[in-house]
Amino acid sequence: MDRWTEIELFVQTAEQGSLSRAAEALGLSNAAASRHLAALEERLGGRLVQRSTRRLTLTEVGETFHRRCKAVLAEMKEAESAVNASSLNPSGRLRVTASVSFSVHHIAPMLREYTRRYPNVTVHVEAANRYYDLIENNIDVAIRTREFESDSSITIRRLADTRRVLTASPGYLNAHGTPHAVEDLLERPLLLYTYSNHPNELVFRRADETRVVKVKGLLESNEGQVLRAAALDGMGILVQPKYIVYDDLVAGRLLSVLDDWDLPRLRINVAFQSRRFMSAKVRTFIDFLAEHFAAMDYDRKWTSFDSPAAAPRPVPDVVPDRGEDRPSELLNE
Repeated sequence: MDRWTEIELFVQTAEQGSLSRAAEALGLSNAAASRHLAALEERLGGRLVQRSTRRLTLTEVGETFHRRCKAVLAEMKEAESAVNASSLNPSGRLRVTASVSFSVHHIAPMLREYTRRYPNVTVHVEAANRYYDLIENNIDVAIRTREFESDSSITIRRLADTRRVLTASPGYLNAHGTPHAVEDLLERPLLLYTYSNHPNELVFRRADETRVVKVKGLLESNEGQVLRAAALDGMGILVQPKYIVYDDLVAGRLLSVLDDWDLPRLRINVAFQSRRFMSAKVRTFIDFLAEHFAAMDYDRKWTSFDSPAAAPRPVPDVVPDRGEDRPSELLNE
């Protein structure tokens, strides 16, 4: 800081032709200004300013140093202006990461409106079913379903909660019947998401009741969209967050199963680096995302028990072959 002040003072002195006027411009006392100038000359090992009772002039080496310092100060001011502009006006490349399912169902559909509002921002979506290190991978915004970050420099903001629900296609339920008890799942083909926590255990709660069902999967995948496609094709019963299957429930492509039971819920957060010095592109995207979620009423839709389409009851059950593999839990991406 002292060196920077020395250079600023020297340039001001050269241009004002007066040390006292330079000190006033920088908010320094005359004594402090004299000390800074003397320290600069001592550090450089050369006299920059010729002083007299009437006037102040630059030495030859002082004139050369002034030209170079003035160029440095101009470059620094330009750099500061660029940073200030980026913090006020959204522009540049915005790197966003989320699971494939979240990217398909909720990031992609909102990008047209976001980029219409902020046309100078280029959005890069890193769709992956893994949690990237934000700093190491130069990620601006991450959508995650964990409630805390191990890195204290990462801030999280809640977007919504979501239930995990069991669903199946009407064709599957017509052919095989609707499960009426959680234990019935032991005899049904479930579709298993392999990145879930405890993928072979479903913990059901209803009022004061808790049931734990250990299951296996007929189909396993690390990609929720593969499992969703299999469910739509009538392959079995899907266990996924409601944010993935909500549109299918509304359209009747999938029907809720055992919807009076609740599975452990997930919290959807947006994670980003510290709020301090946040760029405009990051701030506007996070605010836009939160406003979009509120406008769409996702928090209520994804946590309600009034499913848009529920499996009809009763439906005659068809008892499956008990020799087949037992199914498994499917968790969030």
